[in-house]
Amino acid sequence: MQNEGQIAVEAAADEQSVMAMRAPARKRDNPLTRSVPGMIGMGVLLMMFIACLGTLPWTLSSAVGPDGQSLGVPRYDAGAPIEGRLPPSIMPYDDHDIERANNAVDREQLALVAAEHGVSVDALLEARDGEMLELIKPLWPRYMLGSDLLGRSLMTRLLAGGGISLTIGIAAALLSVTIGTIYGALAAYIGGKVDSLMMRVVDVLYGLPYILLVVLLAVASNAMVDEWVTRAKVKEDWMRTQVIEQHAAEGETLSRSDATEVLAHEPALREQLLGLASVKYPARDLSVGTRTMLDVATLLIAIGGVSWLTMARVIRGQVLTLKNQPFVEAARAVGSSPVRIFVRHLLPNLLGPIIVYATLTVPQAILQESFLSFLGIGVKPPLPSWGNLAAEGLGELNTYRSHWWLLFFPCLLLGVTLLSMNFVGEGLREAFDPKRSR
Repeated sequence: MQNEGQIAVEAAADEQSVMAMRAPARKRDNPLTRSVPGMIGMGVLLMMFIACLGTLPWTLSSAVGPDGQSLGVPRYDAGAPIEGRLPPSIMPYDDHDIERANNAVDREQLALVAAEHGVSVDALLEARDGEMLELIKPLWPRYMLGSDLLGRSLMTRLLAGGGISLTIGIAAALLSVTIGTIYGALAAYIGGKVDSLMMRVVDVLYGLPYILLVVLLAVASNAMVDEWVTRAKVKEDWMRTQVIEQHAAEGETLSRSDATEVLAHEPALREQLLGLASVKYPARDLSVGTRTMLDVATLLIAIGGVSWLTMARVIRGQVLTLKNQPFVEAARAVGSSPVRIFVRHLLPNLLGPIIVYATLTVPQAILQESFLSFLGIGVKPPLPSWGNLAAEGLGELNTYRSHWWLLFFPCLLLGVTLLSMNFVGEGLREAFDPKRSR
């Protein structure tokens, strides 16, 4: 009986094993594809990066005229004012738009068409409908997204501005992530009073208005560059010194504030000394390209230099958890240096939070850059960015006639990019945080 029961149990176990082997394999869940909005955002961002960053060398290169000769200006800044404010070519034109498009037609081509069809040039220029309009319409300048006030292609400027905005945003986010990671890791690894002091600094900075800090840093940096170029303070100080020396020769003692008042009340003396100061301290030569690079670098540092606070707190919390783990204690016991422990043991375990918060920091940096450029503090014309393009478009909205495309398309691209980046950030957060994916 015992053997029969044992045989029955073994047979049942074998049958269960066979059934388990017959069961279909369970499909493994890929955490990176778990978020549908994140995947959509990734696809949109990929297309945006290819369109803006991939075409950046082309949009920044010199424009070429009809004869194939270089025009000496970048493609994003090339245009003819006579072709200004033309609506997108896919939109219907009203009489005002038709008049502008007719006037922008090349006169030589217009004369050839007029001679070919036996009509006058003036008749073609005055055409608003009918067969005459169909004759001149193929000669119109075409802009897929319209043109701005100076006749520059809005599409080209959007591509160049998008490349610049994305580059500044990504670079500022990388700077922010680097500062926050190093600061938070140092505070947590050292611990004790140093940790408390470093975190109190973060708390104080958290209490200050973020955008105000960025604006102040950007304005102060621009003022420093302007002072370095013009040397205005050096000239002013030299002029006060000359006034003090002149009065000292006459037996009168003046303070520097008195010398400032003398210069304010004697315009002729001020003009004379200013001319001498300009000869003695000439303005430094700074090319437009160098100044543009300085402005962009200043904006990048201003944004990245104040947006690392959240990253520092997150990394500090992670390092506090990891530094007492057995593998870190073992590395410390065998004599590994703090740098080696951080690079070989802590950093690989921090990559998840770093990637997630870096993805969420990029849209914030792009938004800050666009906001500052909108205010005229960030990227300055003629170099385009989505922010200053939106500012230019806002000025084209009025009660008489609005050129809506100049505001709509920059805001559309900016909004789609920021929304896609937030979707990607949330998707990565779900992928790296199992608790959020349940």
